[in-house]
Amino acid sequence: MESGSDKKTGTYIDLFSGCGGFSLGLGKAGWEGLFAVEKDPMAFDTFKHNLIEGKYAHFSWPEWLPMQATTIQDLLQQYPEELKSLKGSVDLIAGGPPCQGFSLAGRRNASDPRNKLSEEYMRMVEIIAPKYLVLENVRGFNSKFKDLSGKQEKVPYSMIVKARLEELGYKVFTDYLHSEQYGVPQKRTRFIMIGIRADLPVGEIAPFNILASIRSDFLHSKKLPLTPVSVKDAIGDLEVSNSSLIYHSGSQTQGFKQIDYKPPRRLTAYQKLMREGLRRTKPNSLRIARHRPETIEKFKTILELCKPGKGLSDEHKKALGTRKQVISVLNPFEPSRTLTTLPDDLLHYSEPRILTVRENARIQSFPDDYVFKGKYTTGGSRRTQECPRYTQVGNAVPPFLAEILGVLIKKLISNKV
Repeated sequence: MESGSDKKTGTYIDLFSGCGGFSLGLGKAGWEGLFAVEKDPMAFDTFKHNLIEGKYAHFSWPEWLPMQATTIQDLLQQYPEELKSLKGSVDLIAGGPPCQGFSLAGRRNASDPRNKLSEEYMRMVEIIAPKYLVLENVRGFNSKFKDLSGKQEKVPYSMIVKARLEELGYKVFTDYLHSEQYGVPQKRTRFIMIGIRADLPVGEIAPFNILASIRSDFLHSKKLPLTPVSVKDAIGDLEVSNSSLIYHSGSQTQGFKQIDYKPPRRLTAYQKLMREGLRRTKPNSLRIARHRPETIEKFKTILELCKPGKGLSDEHKKALGTRKQVISVLNPFEPSRTLTTLPDDLLHYSEPRILTVRENARIQSFPDDYVFKGKYTTGGSRRTQECPRYTQVGNAVPPFLAEILGVLIKKLISNKV
């Protein structure tokens, strides 16, 4: 199984990179980054700290591009000649255009302006003409929308993107991937589009069949079982009951506390992987939410009422006086439900609280030495403008999923299929 220690055999650009889940996985698979595009300063700060300057650095950033948050639109306007000079020399463009307009978890809106970001993605593809493309999105990207009259539109937006990429000279393959099949302790189904430039001599291949065939080797290389990793196996060592709480920030009496992590003598296979080479080093982002006493009591009731792994019923929601659309308790013996950017969608399986950012990061397959930067949460009108830590993690491509996609594309390049 190929890993990040192998010779680097391919350059890539990460568009809509967020805090770096896709790039972390590609780096582990042996890819060399050229640059990344992310508009949010907090998410880019996390990306830069870990992937440009830190332990997981693997970018040869171009001199003409400032190392800061930016948008594809700005890039296209300010650096047209520099982008044109890259034509044909980049192996891969990876990215998942922001998908809130397609998400089945929220209100799906065909005219959401964020959906237009896919068009900017395709403009970059047209200019740079990479050999390969990997586009990751939510399931809803491949679902039909209803128009304003209530009638279903005939074509899912993904098929419009696919047709456009085919016009640009790519063979395009699509499928759904289930993250829990690739070592991620989370039921997170994603729509994946793989593009291969039509002039490349790859013959009649089926990328998703190849992906299925390398799955067991991939998991074996990580010493993980073929069966899905459970939530408790992923985050059981981070329980408050196993640790003491220490001061984090704010006033000594009313401020935030954080878990004083001490690794147990015995870690699960997944926890060992997350803590590889770290010994007693404590991860960051272990701040505990500051719940009011009445909220803790409500959470205790939900832990009693809610069947683990299932959502709270309408009847129970009414009895508890909550209007939240989604709230569920994790099942410790199964992978997590899909993480979202709203931290109170999921409650801990045995403690009356929401998860810490670090627990969410574990569930997404980020290692413990991946450092998250910026605010923890954002409220009110800033929610659509800012990308705090919980949002960074919830929006990320799980690094393990990105890694196996990186291994797949390397196999296609080397023709070892």
